[in-house]
Amino acid sequence: MGTSELLIGLMSGTSLDGVDGVLARFDGQGRPTVLAHAHRPFPTVLRDELLALNQSGHDELHRGALAGNALAEVQSNVVSELLTIGDVPAQAVRAVGSHGQTVRHRPGEFDGTGYTLQLNQPALLAERCGIDVVSDFRSRDVAAGGQGAPLVPAFHAMVFGGQTTAAAALNLGGMANLTLLPAAGDAAPVRGFDCGPGNALLDFWIQREQGLAYDADGRWSAGGQVDEALLERLLDEPFLRVAPPKSTGRDLFNPAWLMPRLTAELRPQDVQATLAEFTARCAADALRTQAPDTATLLCCGGGALNRDLMHRLQALLPQVRVASTDAAGLPPLQVEATAFAWLAWAFLHRQPGNRPEVTGARGLRVLGALHPA
Repeated sequence: MGTSELLIGLMSGTSLDGVDGVLARFDGQGRPTVLAHAHRPFPTVLRDELLALNQSGHDELHRGALAGNALAEVQSNVVSELLTIGDVPAQAVRAVGSHGQTVRHRPGEFDGTGYTLQLNQPALLAERCGIDVVSDFRSRDVAAGGQGAPLVPAFHAMVFGGQTTAAAALNLGGMANLTLLPAAGDAAPVRGFDCGPGNALLDFWIQREQGLAYDADGRWSAGGQVDEALLERLLDEPFLRVAPPKSTGRDLFNPAWLMPRLTAELRPQDVQATLAEFTARCAADALRTQAPDTATLLCCGGGALNRDLMHRLQALLPQVRVASTDAAGLPPLQVEATAFAWLAWAFLHRQPGNRPEVTGARGLRVLGALHPA
């Protein structure tokens, strides 16, 4: 592991906005330097189908396979763009780490042996790109009794850990997950868990009421008023009181969960403001409960670009420095794709990719499956 290697990471998260990719150079210890970043939005038809496939429906096996093929096409376009930006041939890239699109996440159910399902066509992607593809990162952890999520804390510890004071990383994608990073010299383990919704409910509501894909800068939520009665109903969700390890997804926080909690007299803009406050409260309450000594909270994912959401987090955590991961040298929209490039690197070197303290798995496991070019 003494020489550097080029890898590509691809991530399409529960926000369903498209595929983010990075081309990164990894040193012999697995530390990345991002050389290029690219993003391709999902075509509307594909986005709508991926969203629909989060629920049971007619002919979903056939539809899921076709959606996986369409996803591979978007992914291959991202890979091509990264190779062009980085000015490197496909043969120079050791592997592509492809997460796929989560459509069901049910770990620990069904007599303790649940499942997690990411639509993906890694063989097709390898064929299109001419590069080995590593995929299916979550199922090995689930097989070992874990949640299969979140998988990013081990990577967060490498790139954001080792600070003089306790820190945390908050990924604000469709869902939100926290990584708790002890201060340098502290023997406590790195911990992490899903803490609630990220952008999923916010995006749903503004799409429904304003016809917009997302609330840019949180401008619409910033102009509304928090409805305290609605906020209390949202915060009464039992998942929020479950002790880690835990994970969640659109299986729980979806329109069918939200709509019965709304009342007719609520102004739509006030609902958006309340959803923003709810998202911030879930993360802030979890951080205060699980890591009250945290001094710095580094935020990534699309939610880190939501100015109103970041202001709400800072107001709820006045003793904590709340900042984007830009402050730590990695832009917020590059973090998760780089994490899955790192997971591919770890697989290739037969290094564990999970943290049992995070997922609840019975031990360290090498994560992923290889699809040669």
